[in-house]
Amino acid sequence: MAQLGVPVKLRSCKLSHIHTHTHNPSFFSHSLPPLFTFTSKPSLRAQPHHPLSTLRSRTPTPRGSNKSDIMSQLELGKPEPKGKPEKRVNGIFWVILLNIGIFVADHFFQVNGIKALYLYHNWPAWYQFVTATFCHANWKHLSSNLFFLYIFGKLVEEEEGNFALWLSYILTGVGANLVSWLVLPRNTVSVGASGAVFGLFTISVLVKMSWDWRKILEVLILGQFVIEKVMEAAQASTSLSGTFRGGYSLQSVNHIAHLSGALVGVLLVWLLSKVPSDP
Repeated sequence: MAQLGVPVKLRSCKLSHIHTHTHNPSFFSHSLPPLFTFTSKPSLRAQPHHPLSTLRSRTPTPRGSNKSDIMSQLELGKPEPKGKPEKRVNGIFWVILLNIGIFVADHFFQVNGIKALYLYHNWPAWYQFVTATFCHANWKHLSSNLFFLYIFGKLVEEEEGNFALWLSYILTGVGANLVSWLVLPRNTVSVGASGAVFGLFTISVLVKMSWDWRKILEVLILGQFVIEKVMEAAQASTSLSGTFRGGYSLQSVNHIAHLSGALVGVLLVWLLSKVPSDP
């Protein structure tokens, strides 16, 4: 209460000074009510709305007053920011962990059964068309595939979901291995996720494709970079070229699988576009 008394005395002094110099009241002083009124004791009665209340609200706040209440009232009028629901991406990490786990078991612990997961073109088992997409020739081959697998797999999962990611990875990888088995020689062994990487790259581009020239230029720049790096990773597998397990040879650069994976991705997107969506 002591702090409120100081500005009252200052204002009363100003008003009394103005009053001493105003001897003849003008028209405005009679037509408008007084700007400030003072009472000896604070009144608890509700004050009626005054036309000059907006002017009073613009007067500077006296020193020593609590501004936290004013700021809290102003913040109440602000709309609360609505956060966009965040999509949790988990499937791509499980795909990556599965690739790394099989590589460690094959090349570090040298588990005997891992070699049976390779795709042997002479007499393949049905599951080898799937399991070969999780096997890799060496670390450089694996690391490059995992890099692009994370980028494009994450895009597909963010747009279409976890199930669509696994379905796209398996179908594009199996399609690439199937075409390779039909075209390449029978003494060939196929391993690697390159076909699935190309398929995921195609799907991630098509689901966001538009006729904007900026998007087309972005796809061309990114596409040639992906093709170049995946080709380099595939060429790194030449260290395993040679004969093993009955005279089989590892295919160093499987261009058929790369192209087949991309075409299967295009076919998959086209088929899904024909499925009628819920209204």
